[in-house]
Amino acid sequence: MDDQPRDALLLRALDLAQQYRDGLPERAVPPGASADDLLARFREPLREGGVEPIEAIDELARLAEPGLTAVTSPRFFGFVMGGTYPVSVAADWLTTAWDQNAGLREITPAHSAAREAVEAWLVEILGLPGSTAMGTVTGGLMANFTGLAAGRHAVLARAGWDVEERGLQGAPPVRVLVGAERHDTIDLALRYLGLGAPQLVPADDQGRIRVDALDRALRTSDGPTIVALQAGNVHSGAFDDFAGAVPAATDRGAWVHVDGAFGLWAAASQRTRHLVDGFQSADSWATDAHKTLNVPYDSGMAFVADPSAQRAALGIHAPYLLHSKGAPDPLELGPEFSQRGRAFVLWATLRHLGRAGVAALVDRLVGHAQALADGVREMGGEVLNDVVFTQVCTAWGDDDATRAVERELMALGETWMTGSEWRGRRVLRIAVSNHATTAEDVERSLAALRRARAAAGA
Repeated sequence: MDDQPRDALLLRALDLAQQYRDGLPERAVPPGASADDLLARFREPLREGGVEPIEAIDELARLAEPGLTAVTSPRFFGFVMGGTYPVSVAADWLTTAWDQNAGLREITPAHSAAREAVEAWLVEILGLPGSTAMGTVTGGLMANFTGLAAGRHAVLARAGWDVEERGLQGAPPVRVLVGAERHDTIDLALRYLGLGAPQLVPADDQGRIRVDALDRALRTSDGPTIVALQAGNVHSGAFDDFAGAVPAATDRGAWVHVDGAFGLWAAASQRTRHLVDGFQSADSWATDAHKTLNVPYDSGMAFVADPSAQRAALGIHAPYLLHSKGAPDPLELGPEFSQRGRAFVLWATLRHLGRAGVAALVDRLVGHAQALADGVREMGGEVLNDVVFTQVCTAWGDDDATRAVERELMALGETWMTGSEWRGRRVLRIAVSNHATTAEDVERSLAALRRARAAAGA
């Protein structure tokens, strides 16, 4: 492609992106068309000769527009999905243009340097052990997979079994203990690792693992054990008691993994750091930067205090690869061989925010969640959880009444809050994750909820 058509194409994509982002504050949050509605338009016969690039981009934008969910809207509270800082989007575009395959340290030195800088910054910000290594992965599922894979290696190695060489057939059974309200990605990661379903430990009324029950479960066996704890329950936002649970597990020789998809960032703020007291004594941690940190998809991170376990579980060596002779190759720190240069976006975002900016982001999200909870109570709704972080679980009478409020709210399109089931009740869940959410957005969302409640007769 000549430079002139290329420049016009990229400028057109920029223009379309700006139009979309400029319209977010007033855009209806739910999509205006379903996948089935759009399929026939997207799936027209493929032309033999194709079309010009700019025509393809214009057509893509036109066809996709009615089916786009405004996930980055400041009034999207439906799932734990952050918005995107402009600096993060700009860095993501550069990452795409540079197109670095970042799996090998020496082949893509710019990305390797950025990743190692981000690793050092986040180990400090989150208060993790100085030995900790960070792998950049697709999201929370693969971050959990990475930490649990390192744990599987470590507990079997202690039992005298080389799982990478011998596999799981004939291996000592690995017991995995989890709170009854752990996130489902823990179960899926365990399935991928061949460890089967975990053993459930009772949780309290906020979804926190009960330390007394965990202690009893740990004492029933001395075999290889992994304990998965949680920083941020998806319904209540509650944090496990790390100060009690981690020593109980490590004293019995267990590997402790912390699923902190959105809640790990509580460690970055003085206001919320108490929620993770004691978690730094765990062995591995998982988080999603595209949740609380507000960078584009995809951007998960896996932290492991003992990099040798991480590298043993996930590393690979081949004679044609130019392996690092010093720091780990990124492909040893996560499950992907080929890797997008995710650290560029993380570096630019953290460089922009600084330590104070990350803390302020966390504080702002928590403040908005508490304001939404106060507004719900003022209009007569129930708030079922202790609002300690960014999640608010509401109910509007019986289950049918809550469903009716949910339907009316979605029909209005002003905001998105998602229905779910928690502790035997239908709930309308509010997840505050977007840096762009303002006090005005909170008030607009509460006003929409008030109208939805009136329309539902709840």
